[in-house]
Amino acid sequence: MPTIDIDSAARDSAPRHRLTPTLPAGRLHRPLLWMVAAMAALVVVSVGGMVVDDRMMLGESVWLKPLKFGFAFLLYGFTLAWLLSLPHRGSRATWWLGTVFAVTGFADVGFIAVQAARGTFSHFNNHSTDTVNSIGQQVFMSGVPGLFFANLIIALILSWQRIVDRPTARAIHAGLALAVAGMALAYQMGYTGKQRVRDANGNIVELIAGHTVVEDAARSADVARDGVGGMPITHWSTIGGDLRVPHFVGLHGIQVLLLAAFALVWLAPRFPWLRAERTRAAVMGVLALGYAGMLSIVTWQAMRAQSLIHPDSATLAAAGGLAATVGLLLTMIYLRHRSTDSDTGVDHPTQPLAAKARLHTRGTQPLG
Repeated sequence: MPTIDIDSAARDSAPRHRLTPTLPAGRLHRPLLWMVAAMAALVVVSVGGMVVDDRMMLGESVWLKPLKFGFAFLLYGFTLAWLLSLPHRGSRATWWLGTVFAVTGFADVGFIAVQAARGTFSHFNNHSTDTVNSIGQQVFMSGVPGLFFANLIIALILSWQRIVDRPTARAIHAGLALAVAGMALAYQMGYTGKQRVRDANGNIVELIAGHTVVEDAARSADVARDGVGGMPITHWSTIGGDLRVPHFVGLHGIQVLLLAAFALVWLAPRFPWLRAERTRAAVMGVLALGYAGMLSIVTWQAMRAQSLIHPDSATLAAAGGLAATVGLLLTMIYLRHRSTDSDTGVDHPTQPLAAKARLHTRGTQPLG
């Protein structure tokens, strides 16, 4: 006579926690992977160049800029290649947009590397009339908008779709928006004013702009602002606001938020209140909001000609207010969900469902 396995039935009907991100990725975007491989090679070459080549430009090795750009495009290109491998609507369009990003990224960073090898400037060097620079500036004029708009349209296509679990989806949507903002903020560098500098060959070069913002009284086309008082490693300015800071913060927000999404999955078995997917999604929303607030603060700070490491009282107050707001919101989420034990957000007794089934069916004859 057949029997019903009540324990098995109870397990099947019990609510389950999704403690791993759903990442149904297909084949990675091949043109982006080619770009990533080229950037990895550039990083290796640039490190070698910094060791064997002692030429300096604006107080740093001529190979530091291609190293930083190569690493940034390597990281972002691989992230984008993975993202476009996820099943989503409009995949044909995003494939072509990813290809545009790969081609323009390769061309733009390639020009940066060529100019570094020549010991001269790639950015803002519109007054030099040599053939290589003239061609390269045309590449920049077309390539930079290509990078920006390709990324913008990809973000718009994916922003209406939930292609993975909720926490990871929020990380992706917010991260793409932050990357677009970070790229857009780079355009502010074009309004910082002219400056005269020397290249690695000792030639005086007039740049139409730069990345350092200083007070109007200290601004002069005859005085170099970039490369003065640079911070260790990053060489971000210590004498004024450096627009590379918000550019960097925005561009790499997607990697930070994705790491946060995976960290929440790792923490969930250790902290029961994080096991529900919607709880982790709420936490991700707060973290994304906090990251956007940080991007706003460092942008505001740079635009006020203030170095990242020399914040004034207004900047400190804004940062403190942001930290307090994020902390308060996370506390509210914890208090609301600390007894939650399912993806649906419904509180459940601590007694296992299978044990309850055995209790209520004790003494019952097998069914036939």
